[in-house]
Amino acid sequence: MSLATPDSIRKLQRKLYLKAKDEPAFRFYLLYDKICREDILRHAYDLARANKGAPGVDGVTFATIEAAGREEWLAAIRKDLVAKTYRPQPVRRVTIPKPGGGERPLGIPTIRDRVVQTAAKLVLEPIFEADLDPAAFGYRPKRSGTDAIKEVHALLCGGYTEVVDADLSKYFDTIPHRDLMQSVARRIVDRHVLRLIKLWLKAPVEERDGNGARRMTGGKGSRRGTPQGGVVSPLLANLYMNRFLKHWRTSGRGAAFRAHIVAYADDFVILSGGHAAEALAWTRQVMARLGLALNEAKTSVRDARRERFDFLGYTFGPHRYRKDGHWYLGASPSKKSVRRLTAKVSDLLVPGNMGAWHEVRDRLNRLVGGWAAYFGYGTRLMAYRAVDNHVYDRVRHFLVRRHKVPSRGTKRYPDGVVFGDLGVLRLRHVHVGARPSASR
Repeated sequence: MSLATPDSIRKLQRKLYLKAKDEPAFRFYLLYDKICREDILRHAYDLARANKGAPGVDGVTFATIEAAGREEWLAAIRKDLVAKTYRPQPVRRVTIPKPGGGERPLGIPTIRDRVVQTAAKLVLEPIFEADLDPAAFGYRPKRSGTDAIKEVHALLCGGYTEVVDADLSKYFDTIPHRDLMQSVARRIVDRHVLRLIKLWLKAPVEERDGNGARRMTGGKGSRRGTPQGGVVSPLLANLYMNRFLKHWRTSGRGAAFRAHIVAYADDFVILSGGHAAEALAWTRQVMARLGLALNEAKTSVRDARRERFDFLGYTFGPHRYRKDGHWYLGASPSKKSVRRLTAKVSDLLVPGNMGAWHEVRDRLNRLVGGWAAYFGYGTRLMAYRAVDNHVYDRVRHFLVRRHKVPSRGTKRYPDGVVFGDLGVLRLRHVHVGARPSASR
């Protein structure tokens, strides 16, 4: 869900952005009072609520806040901010499955802290946005993963086919606080804003084991990391990654290696016209100086004319045109992305789901339609066909069990009924437009 930014806030953001863009050396002294503004805190609350999310360590939900009175709750936050008595609560840490296996730690601040972080982001993002490198696409206004995917495909088709498929090891957990704060302080001098950011970086992390036993980590002694899940974490992560991207640009590495970088937060690829190994060696050295490390097991150099590689859910490299068998450099939804979607479809259409059919169908269509909205670029017929086949199979089995049909249900629920009368979305009927052009 997206909410329109009020005019008063949009004007402020535009003013901050233009000042930062026009004067690259300018440092901002008076920002804290803007974070405390009533209209900014109110909009920050609306944005946090639209993003939903689980409660933090205090167990407070949006329903709890609104039952007690939203305006009074926001007034109490503003009072603490103005009095400089605001302190963040511990971050609740949970783990979520990673697409490639294993688990990823996710930090969940309290709603109170999410609102204050969102207010700070509304004020700080325009300033940092003016400095971010054009090669960065993640977590930025008017930029998206789809833009990064199109850029990678265009570069491949333009002859940059030697690829450094890079992976940073635990990037969010290893960002050095001292160096990160130096990056912030190049633009922000307001000591109260700097203090806020330090408080969030030093917030304790609460973990609970399977028995519910509580363990606290982090806190004042922590020197690295910004928890994934925090509202300001992507902004800070982009700011620190910008050190690497800016050094690449100012040191002329693009010309030296005949290469371009495409980055989405900590995910990035380097596409070169013959110097990928040199680009990787340089990258390894620079990352070490930044206090970061490449995951060597997941970092490699590939020839995209002969090998495929995955980036942001897409597979790039040689594809065969089905009609005449010729090979071309293509982009298509990766097999992992298709498997993740089909697993979610299976989880939705389980026998224990007792919801009314129209509710189940609408959830299914939102799930599949949302996936297709992102995976709507490049060669997608085979991926769409695999999804459609899985959806049909799962829907048919779901309805056969629900209605106790004494057969496999192929006659009662044929393809035309499932994707017709029953209103299930068929991806192959989604208008996909013309074949993408690789022209730059």
